Amino acid sequence: MTAIIIEDEKPAARRLLKLLSDYDINILETLHSLSEAEHWLGHHRHPDLIFLDIQLSDGLSFELFNNRKIDSAIIFTTAYDEYALKAFKVNSIDYLLKPIDKEELKAAIQKYKSQQKHSNINFEDLKAMFGNTYEEQQYKERFTVKVGEHLKVFETNEINCFLSQHKTSYLLTKNGRQYPLEKSLEEIDSLLSPKYFFRINRAYIIHINAIKDIISYSNSRLRIVLRQDIDEPLIVSRERVKDFKQWLDG
Repeated sequence: MTAIIIEDEKPAARRLLKLLSDYDINILETLHSLSEAEHWLGHHRHPDLIFLDIQLSDGLSFELFNNRKIDSAIIFTTAYDEYALKAFKVNSIDYLLKPIDKEELKAAIQKYKSQQKHSNINFEDLKAMFGNTYEEQQYKERFTVKVGEHLKVFETNEINCFLSQHKTSYLLTKNGRQYPLEKSLEEIDSLLSPKYFFRINRAYIIHINAIKDIISYSNSRLRIVLRQDIDEPLIVSRERVKDFKQWLDG
């Protein structure tokens, strides 16, 4: 039996991979984003089974079924509530609720083996149930900051980057002005469109149009030069370089 894992949370992917080592399953690849999965499925013979996360960092996994027929059985991995899980059950789709339970994984694999075929899945109904696709999702278009007694509003296209310093988050505008924000960098990242913004490391999220140059750096990393220069070097962490290059390709 062959399988692939599509999961953007790398610790969750590693845990699933470890659990699957108890079974006679040849894991062909572990993919961490929608773009990686689309590329892989477009260039390889489809496996018997796909362990598929629902919400990936760059979109909903249902988008994989928009442009091609997937010749694989699907076991979804999800953190959705019980209502969603019941909907999966009605549609005869196996699922694993994260964090994945060893016994539930065993039961899902046994169910697949007994059926030896994938269910007739209505993905349009599932997409409607879980909300909009990546392109249709609503992301934050402006940020409001307090400056003395005044409030200033910045459109996201006016922002070069977001950064975290001394446990405080800031936005940096195109004219080089820096303003504090009340939200954490993690919260900000979840509000931004991944089409335009990318988190290059723990401390920086940059806008695609703010990039002036990209330079090879030590240890297989990349250094980013913004159009509005800043004091410290912006380094794409090594584990993010592959995703960063895919993001640049659109």
